[in-house]
Amino acid sequence: MSLFSMIAITPEETKDVVAAELRALGAVSIEEQFKAVHFQCDESTFYEVHLKLRTASRLLRVIKDFSAKDERMLYDQARRINWSAWFDVKKTFVIEGIPGDRGPGVMTANTISKRIREALQSWFVEKAGQKAVVDLEAPDVNLVAFVRGGRCTLSVDTSGKSMHKRGYRADNHPAPIKETMAAAMLLKLGYKGDVPLYDPMCGSGTIAIEAASMALGKAALIHRKKGEFGFESLAFFNSKIWKNVQEEARQDKRDSLPFGVFASDISAKYLEAAKDNALRARVEKFMTFSKCDFFESSPPAPSGLLIMNLPYGERIKGEFSGDDESFFKAIGDKLKRDYSGWRAAILAAEESPWKFVGLKPSRKIKLLNGSIPVRLLVFELYKGTKKALLAESVESN
Repeated sequence: MSLFSMIAITPEETKDVVAAELRALGAVSIEEQFKAVHFQCDESTFYEVHLKLRTASRLLRVIKDFSAKDERMLYDQARRINWSAWFDVKKTFVIEGIPGDRGPGVMTANTISKRIREALQSWFVEKAGQKAVVDLEAPDVNLVAFVRGGRCTLSVDTSGKSMHKRGYRADNHPAPIKETMAAAMLLKLGYKGDVPLYDPMCGSGTIAIEAASMALGKAALIHRKKGEFGFESLAFFNSKIWKNVQEEARQDKRDSLPFGVFASDISAKYLEAAKDNALRARVEKFMTFSKCDFFESSPPAPSGLLIMNLPYGERIKGEFSGDDESFFKAIGDKLKRDYSGWRAAILAAEESPWKFVGLKPSRKIKLLNGSIPVRLLVFELYKGTKKALLAESVESN
């Protein structure tokens, strides 16, 4: 059985959860590299990974890895590829050249893409009697050539749109967190739908919607429309296997949640946007929404996971700013007063005065929210004091 050689593109900070997801889906030869996870899989798993992987931003299938010490060698090696095994000459294409080295004599991105384009078009003219056409705006096929240390890894993008685009979110929030980042946060926290989850500053609802989807065992990209995956334009696309994988994913989805997923926001506008997004994600009937100021909220369950993405510098009801010391102190006071028994995870800008929460985090996870360095701070909110709990545990033993 032949295996597909694949690359999952991911932020450096989340490649561990990408690797864990791939392992759970049955991928093999998994190797974490810089901003990428290399792996292999069989044909069925190839389609399953595209449908279910929650945290990678892009998937590439390796066409060929070869020596490319100069432009001529790059051209010659690309000219030897049987391009019709990858896509039809009538499909438009584009080549993304990525130089992995710096310094004099290094091939530029433009040189890499140009030489491979010339080789590809020359091959098609000879073998098919027709020149494949480049389309820079909306190509059918996106090729990626990474050249480093005298070697080229030539791949084809099989995911199409960025994989954070699940198909449910409208652009109705000024600073939404990406779906892939929300899923990565939940996985880093070990969330499996086995506890109640509450996002009291839900914004457009991404974190809570991703949580509901995970808890239901719902495939992350099950609602993508036909033609939106890159592999659908490629010669090796097996529609029968793809259809079977989709059908199995639909059958595997749970019919109900064992524990609730709750979302609230102080803004009626954002809350309506969250409800609309949940409706498009087809998880709205499993979620509970409410308009509420976090500082006036009540826990929706005796214990669970509270998670929130704090606003960065944004005014909160005219009382606090998202990077004021008083804002973080108020959060800490609220957690200590009303959320004992819960675990709280707060995504805050790294430069923010988060220490004024007044609680010691059990974990500090470094991430990037877009281009902003952030930390996911995890707090264990014990009932009573931790010291008293430990003493009680010792006495009972």
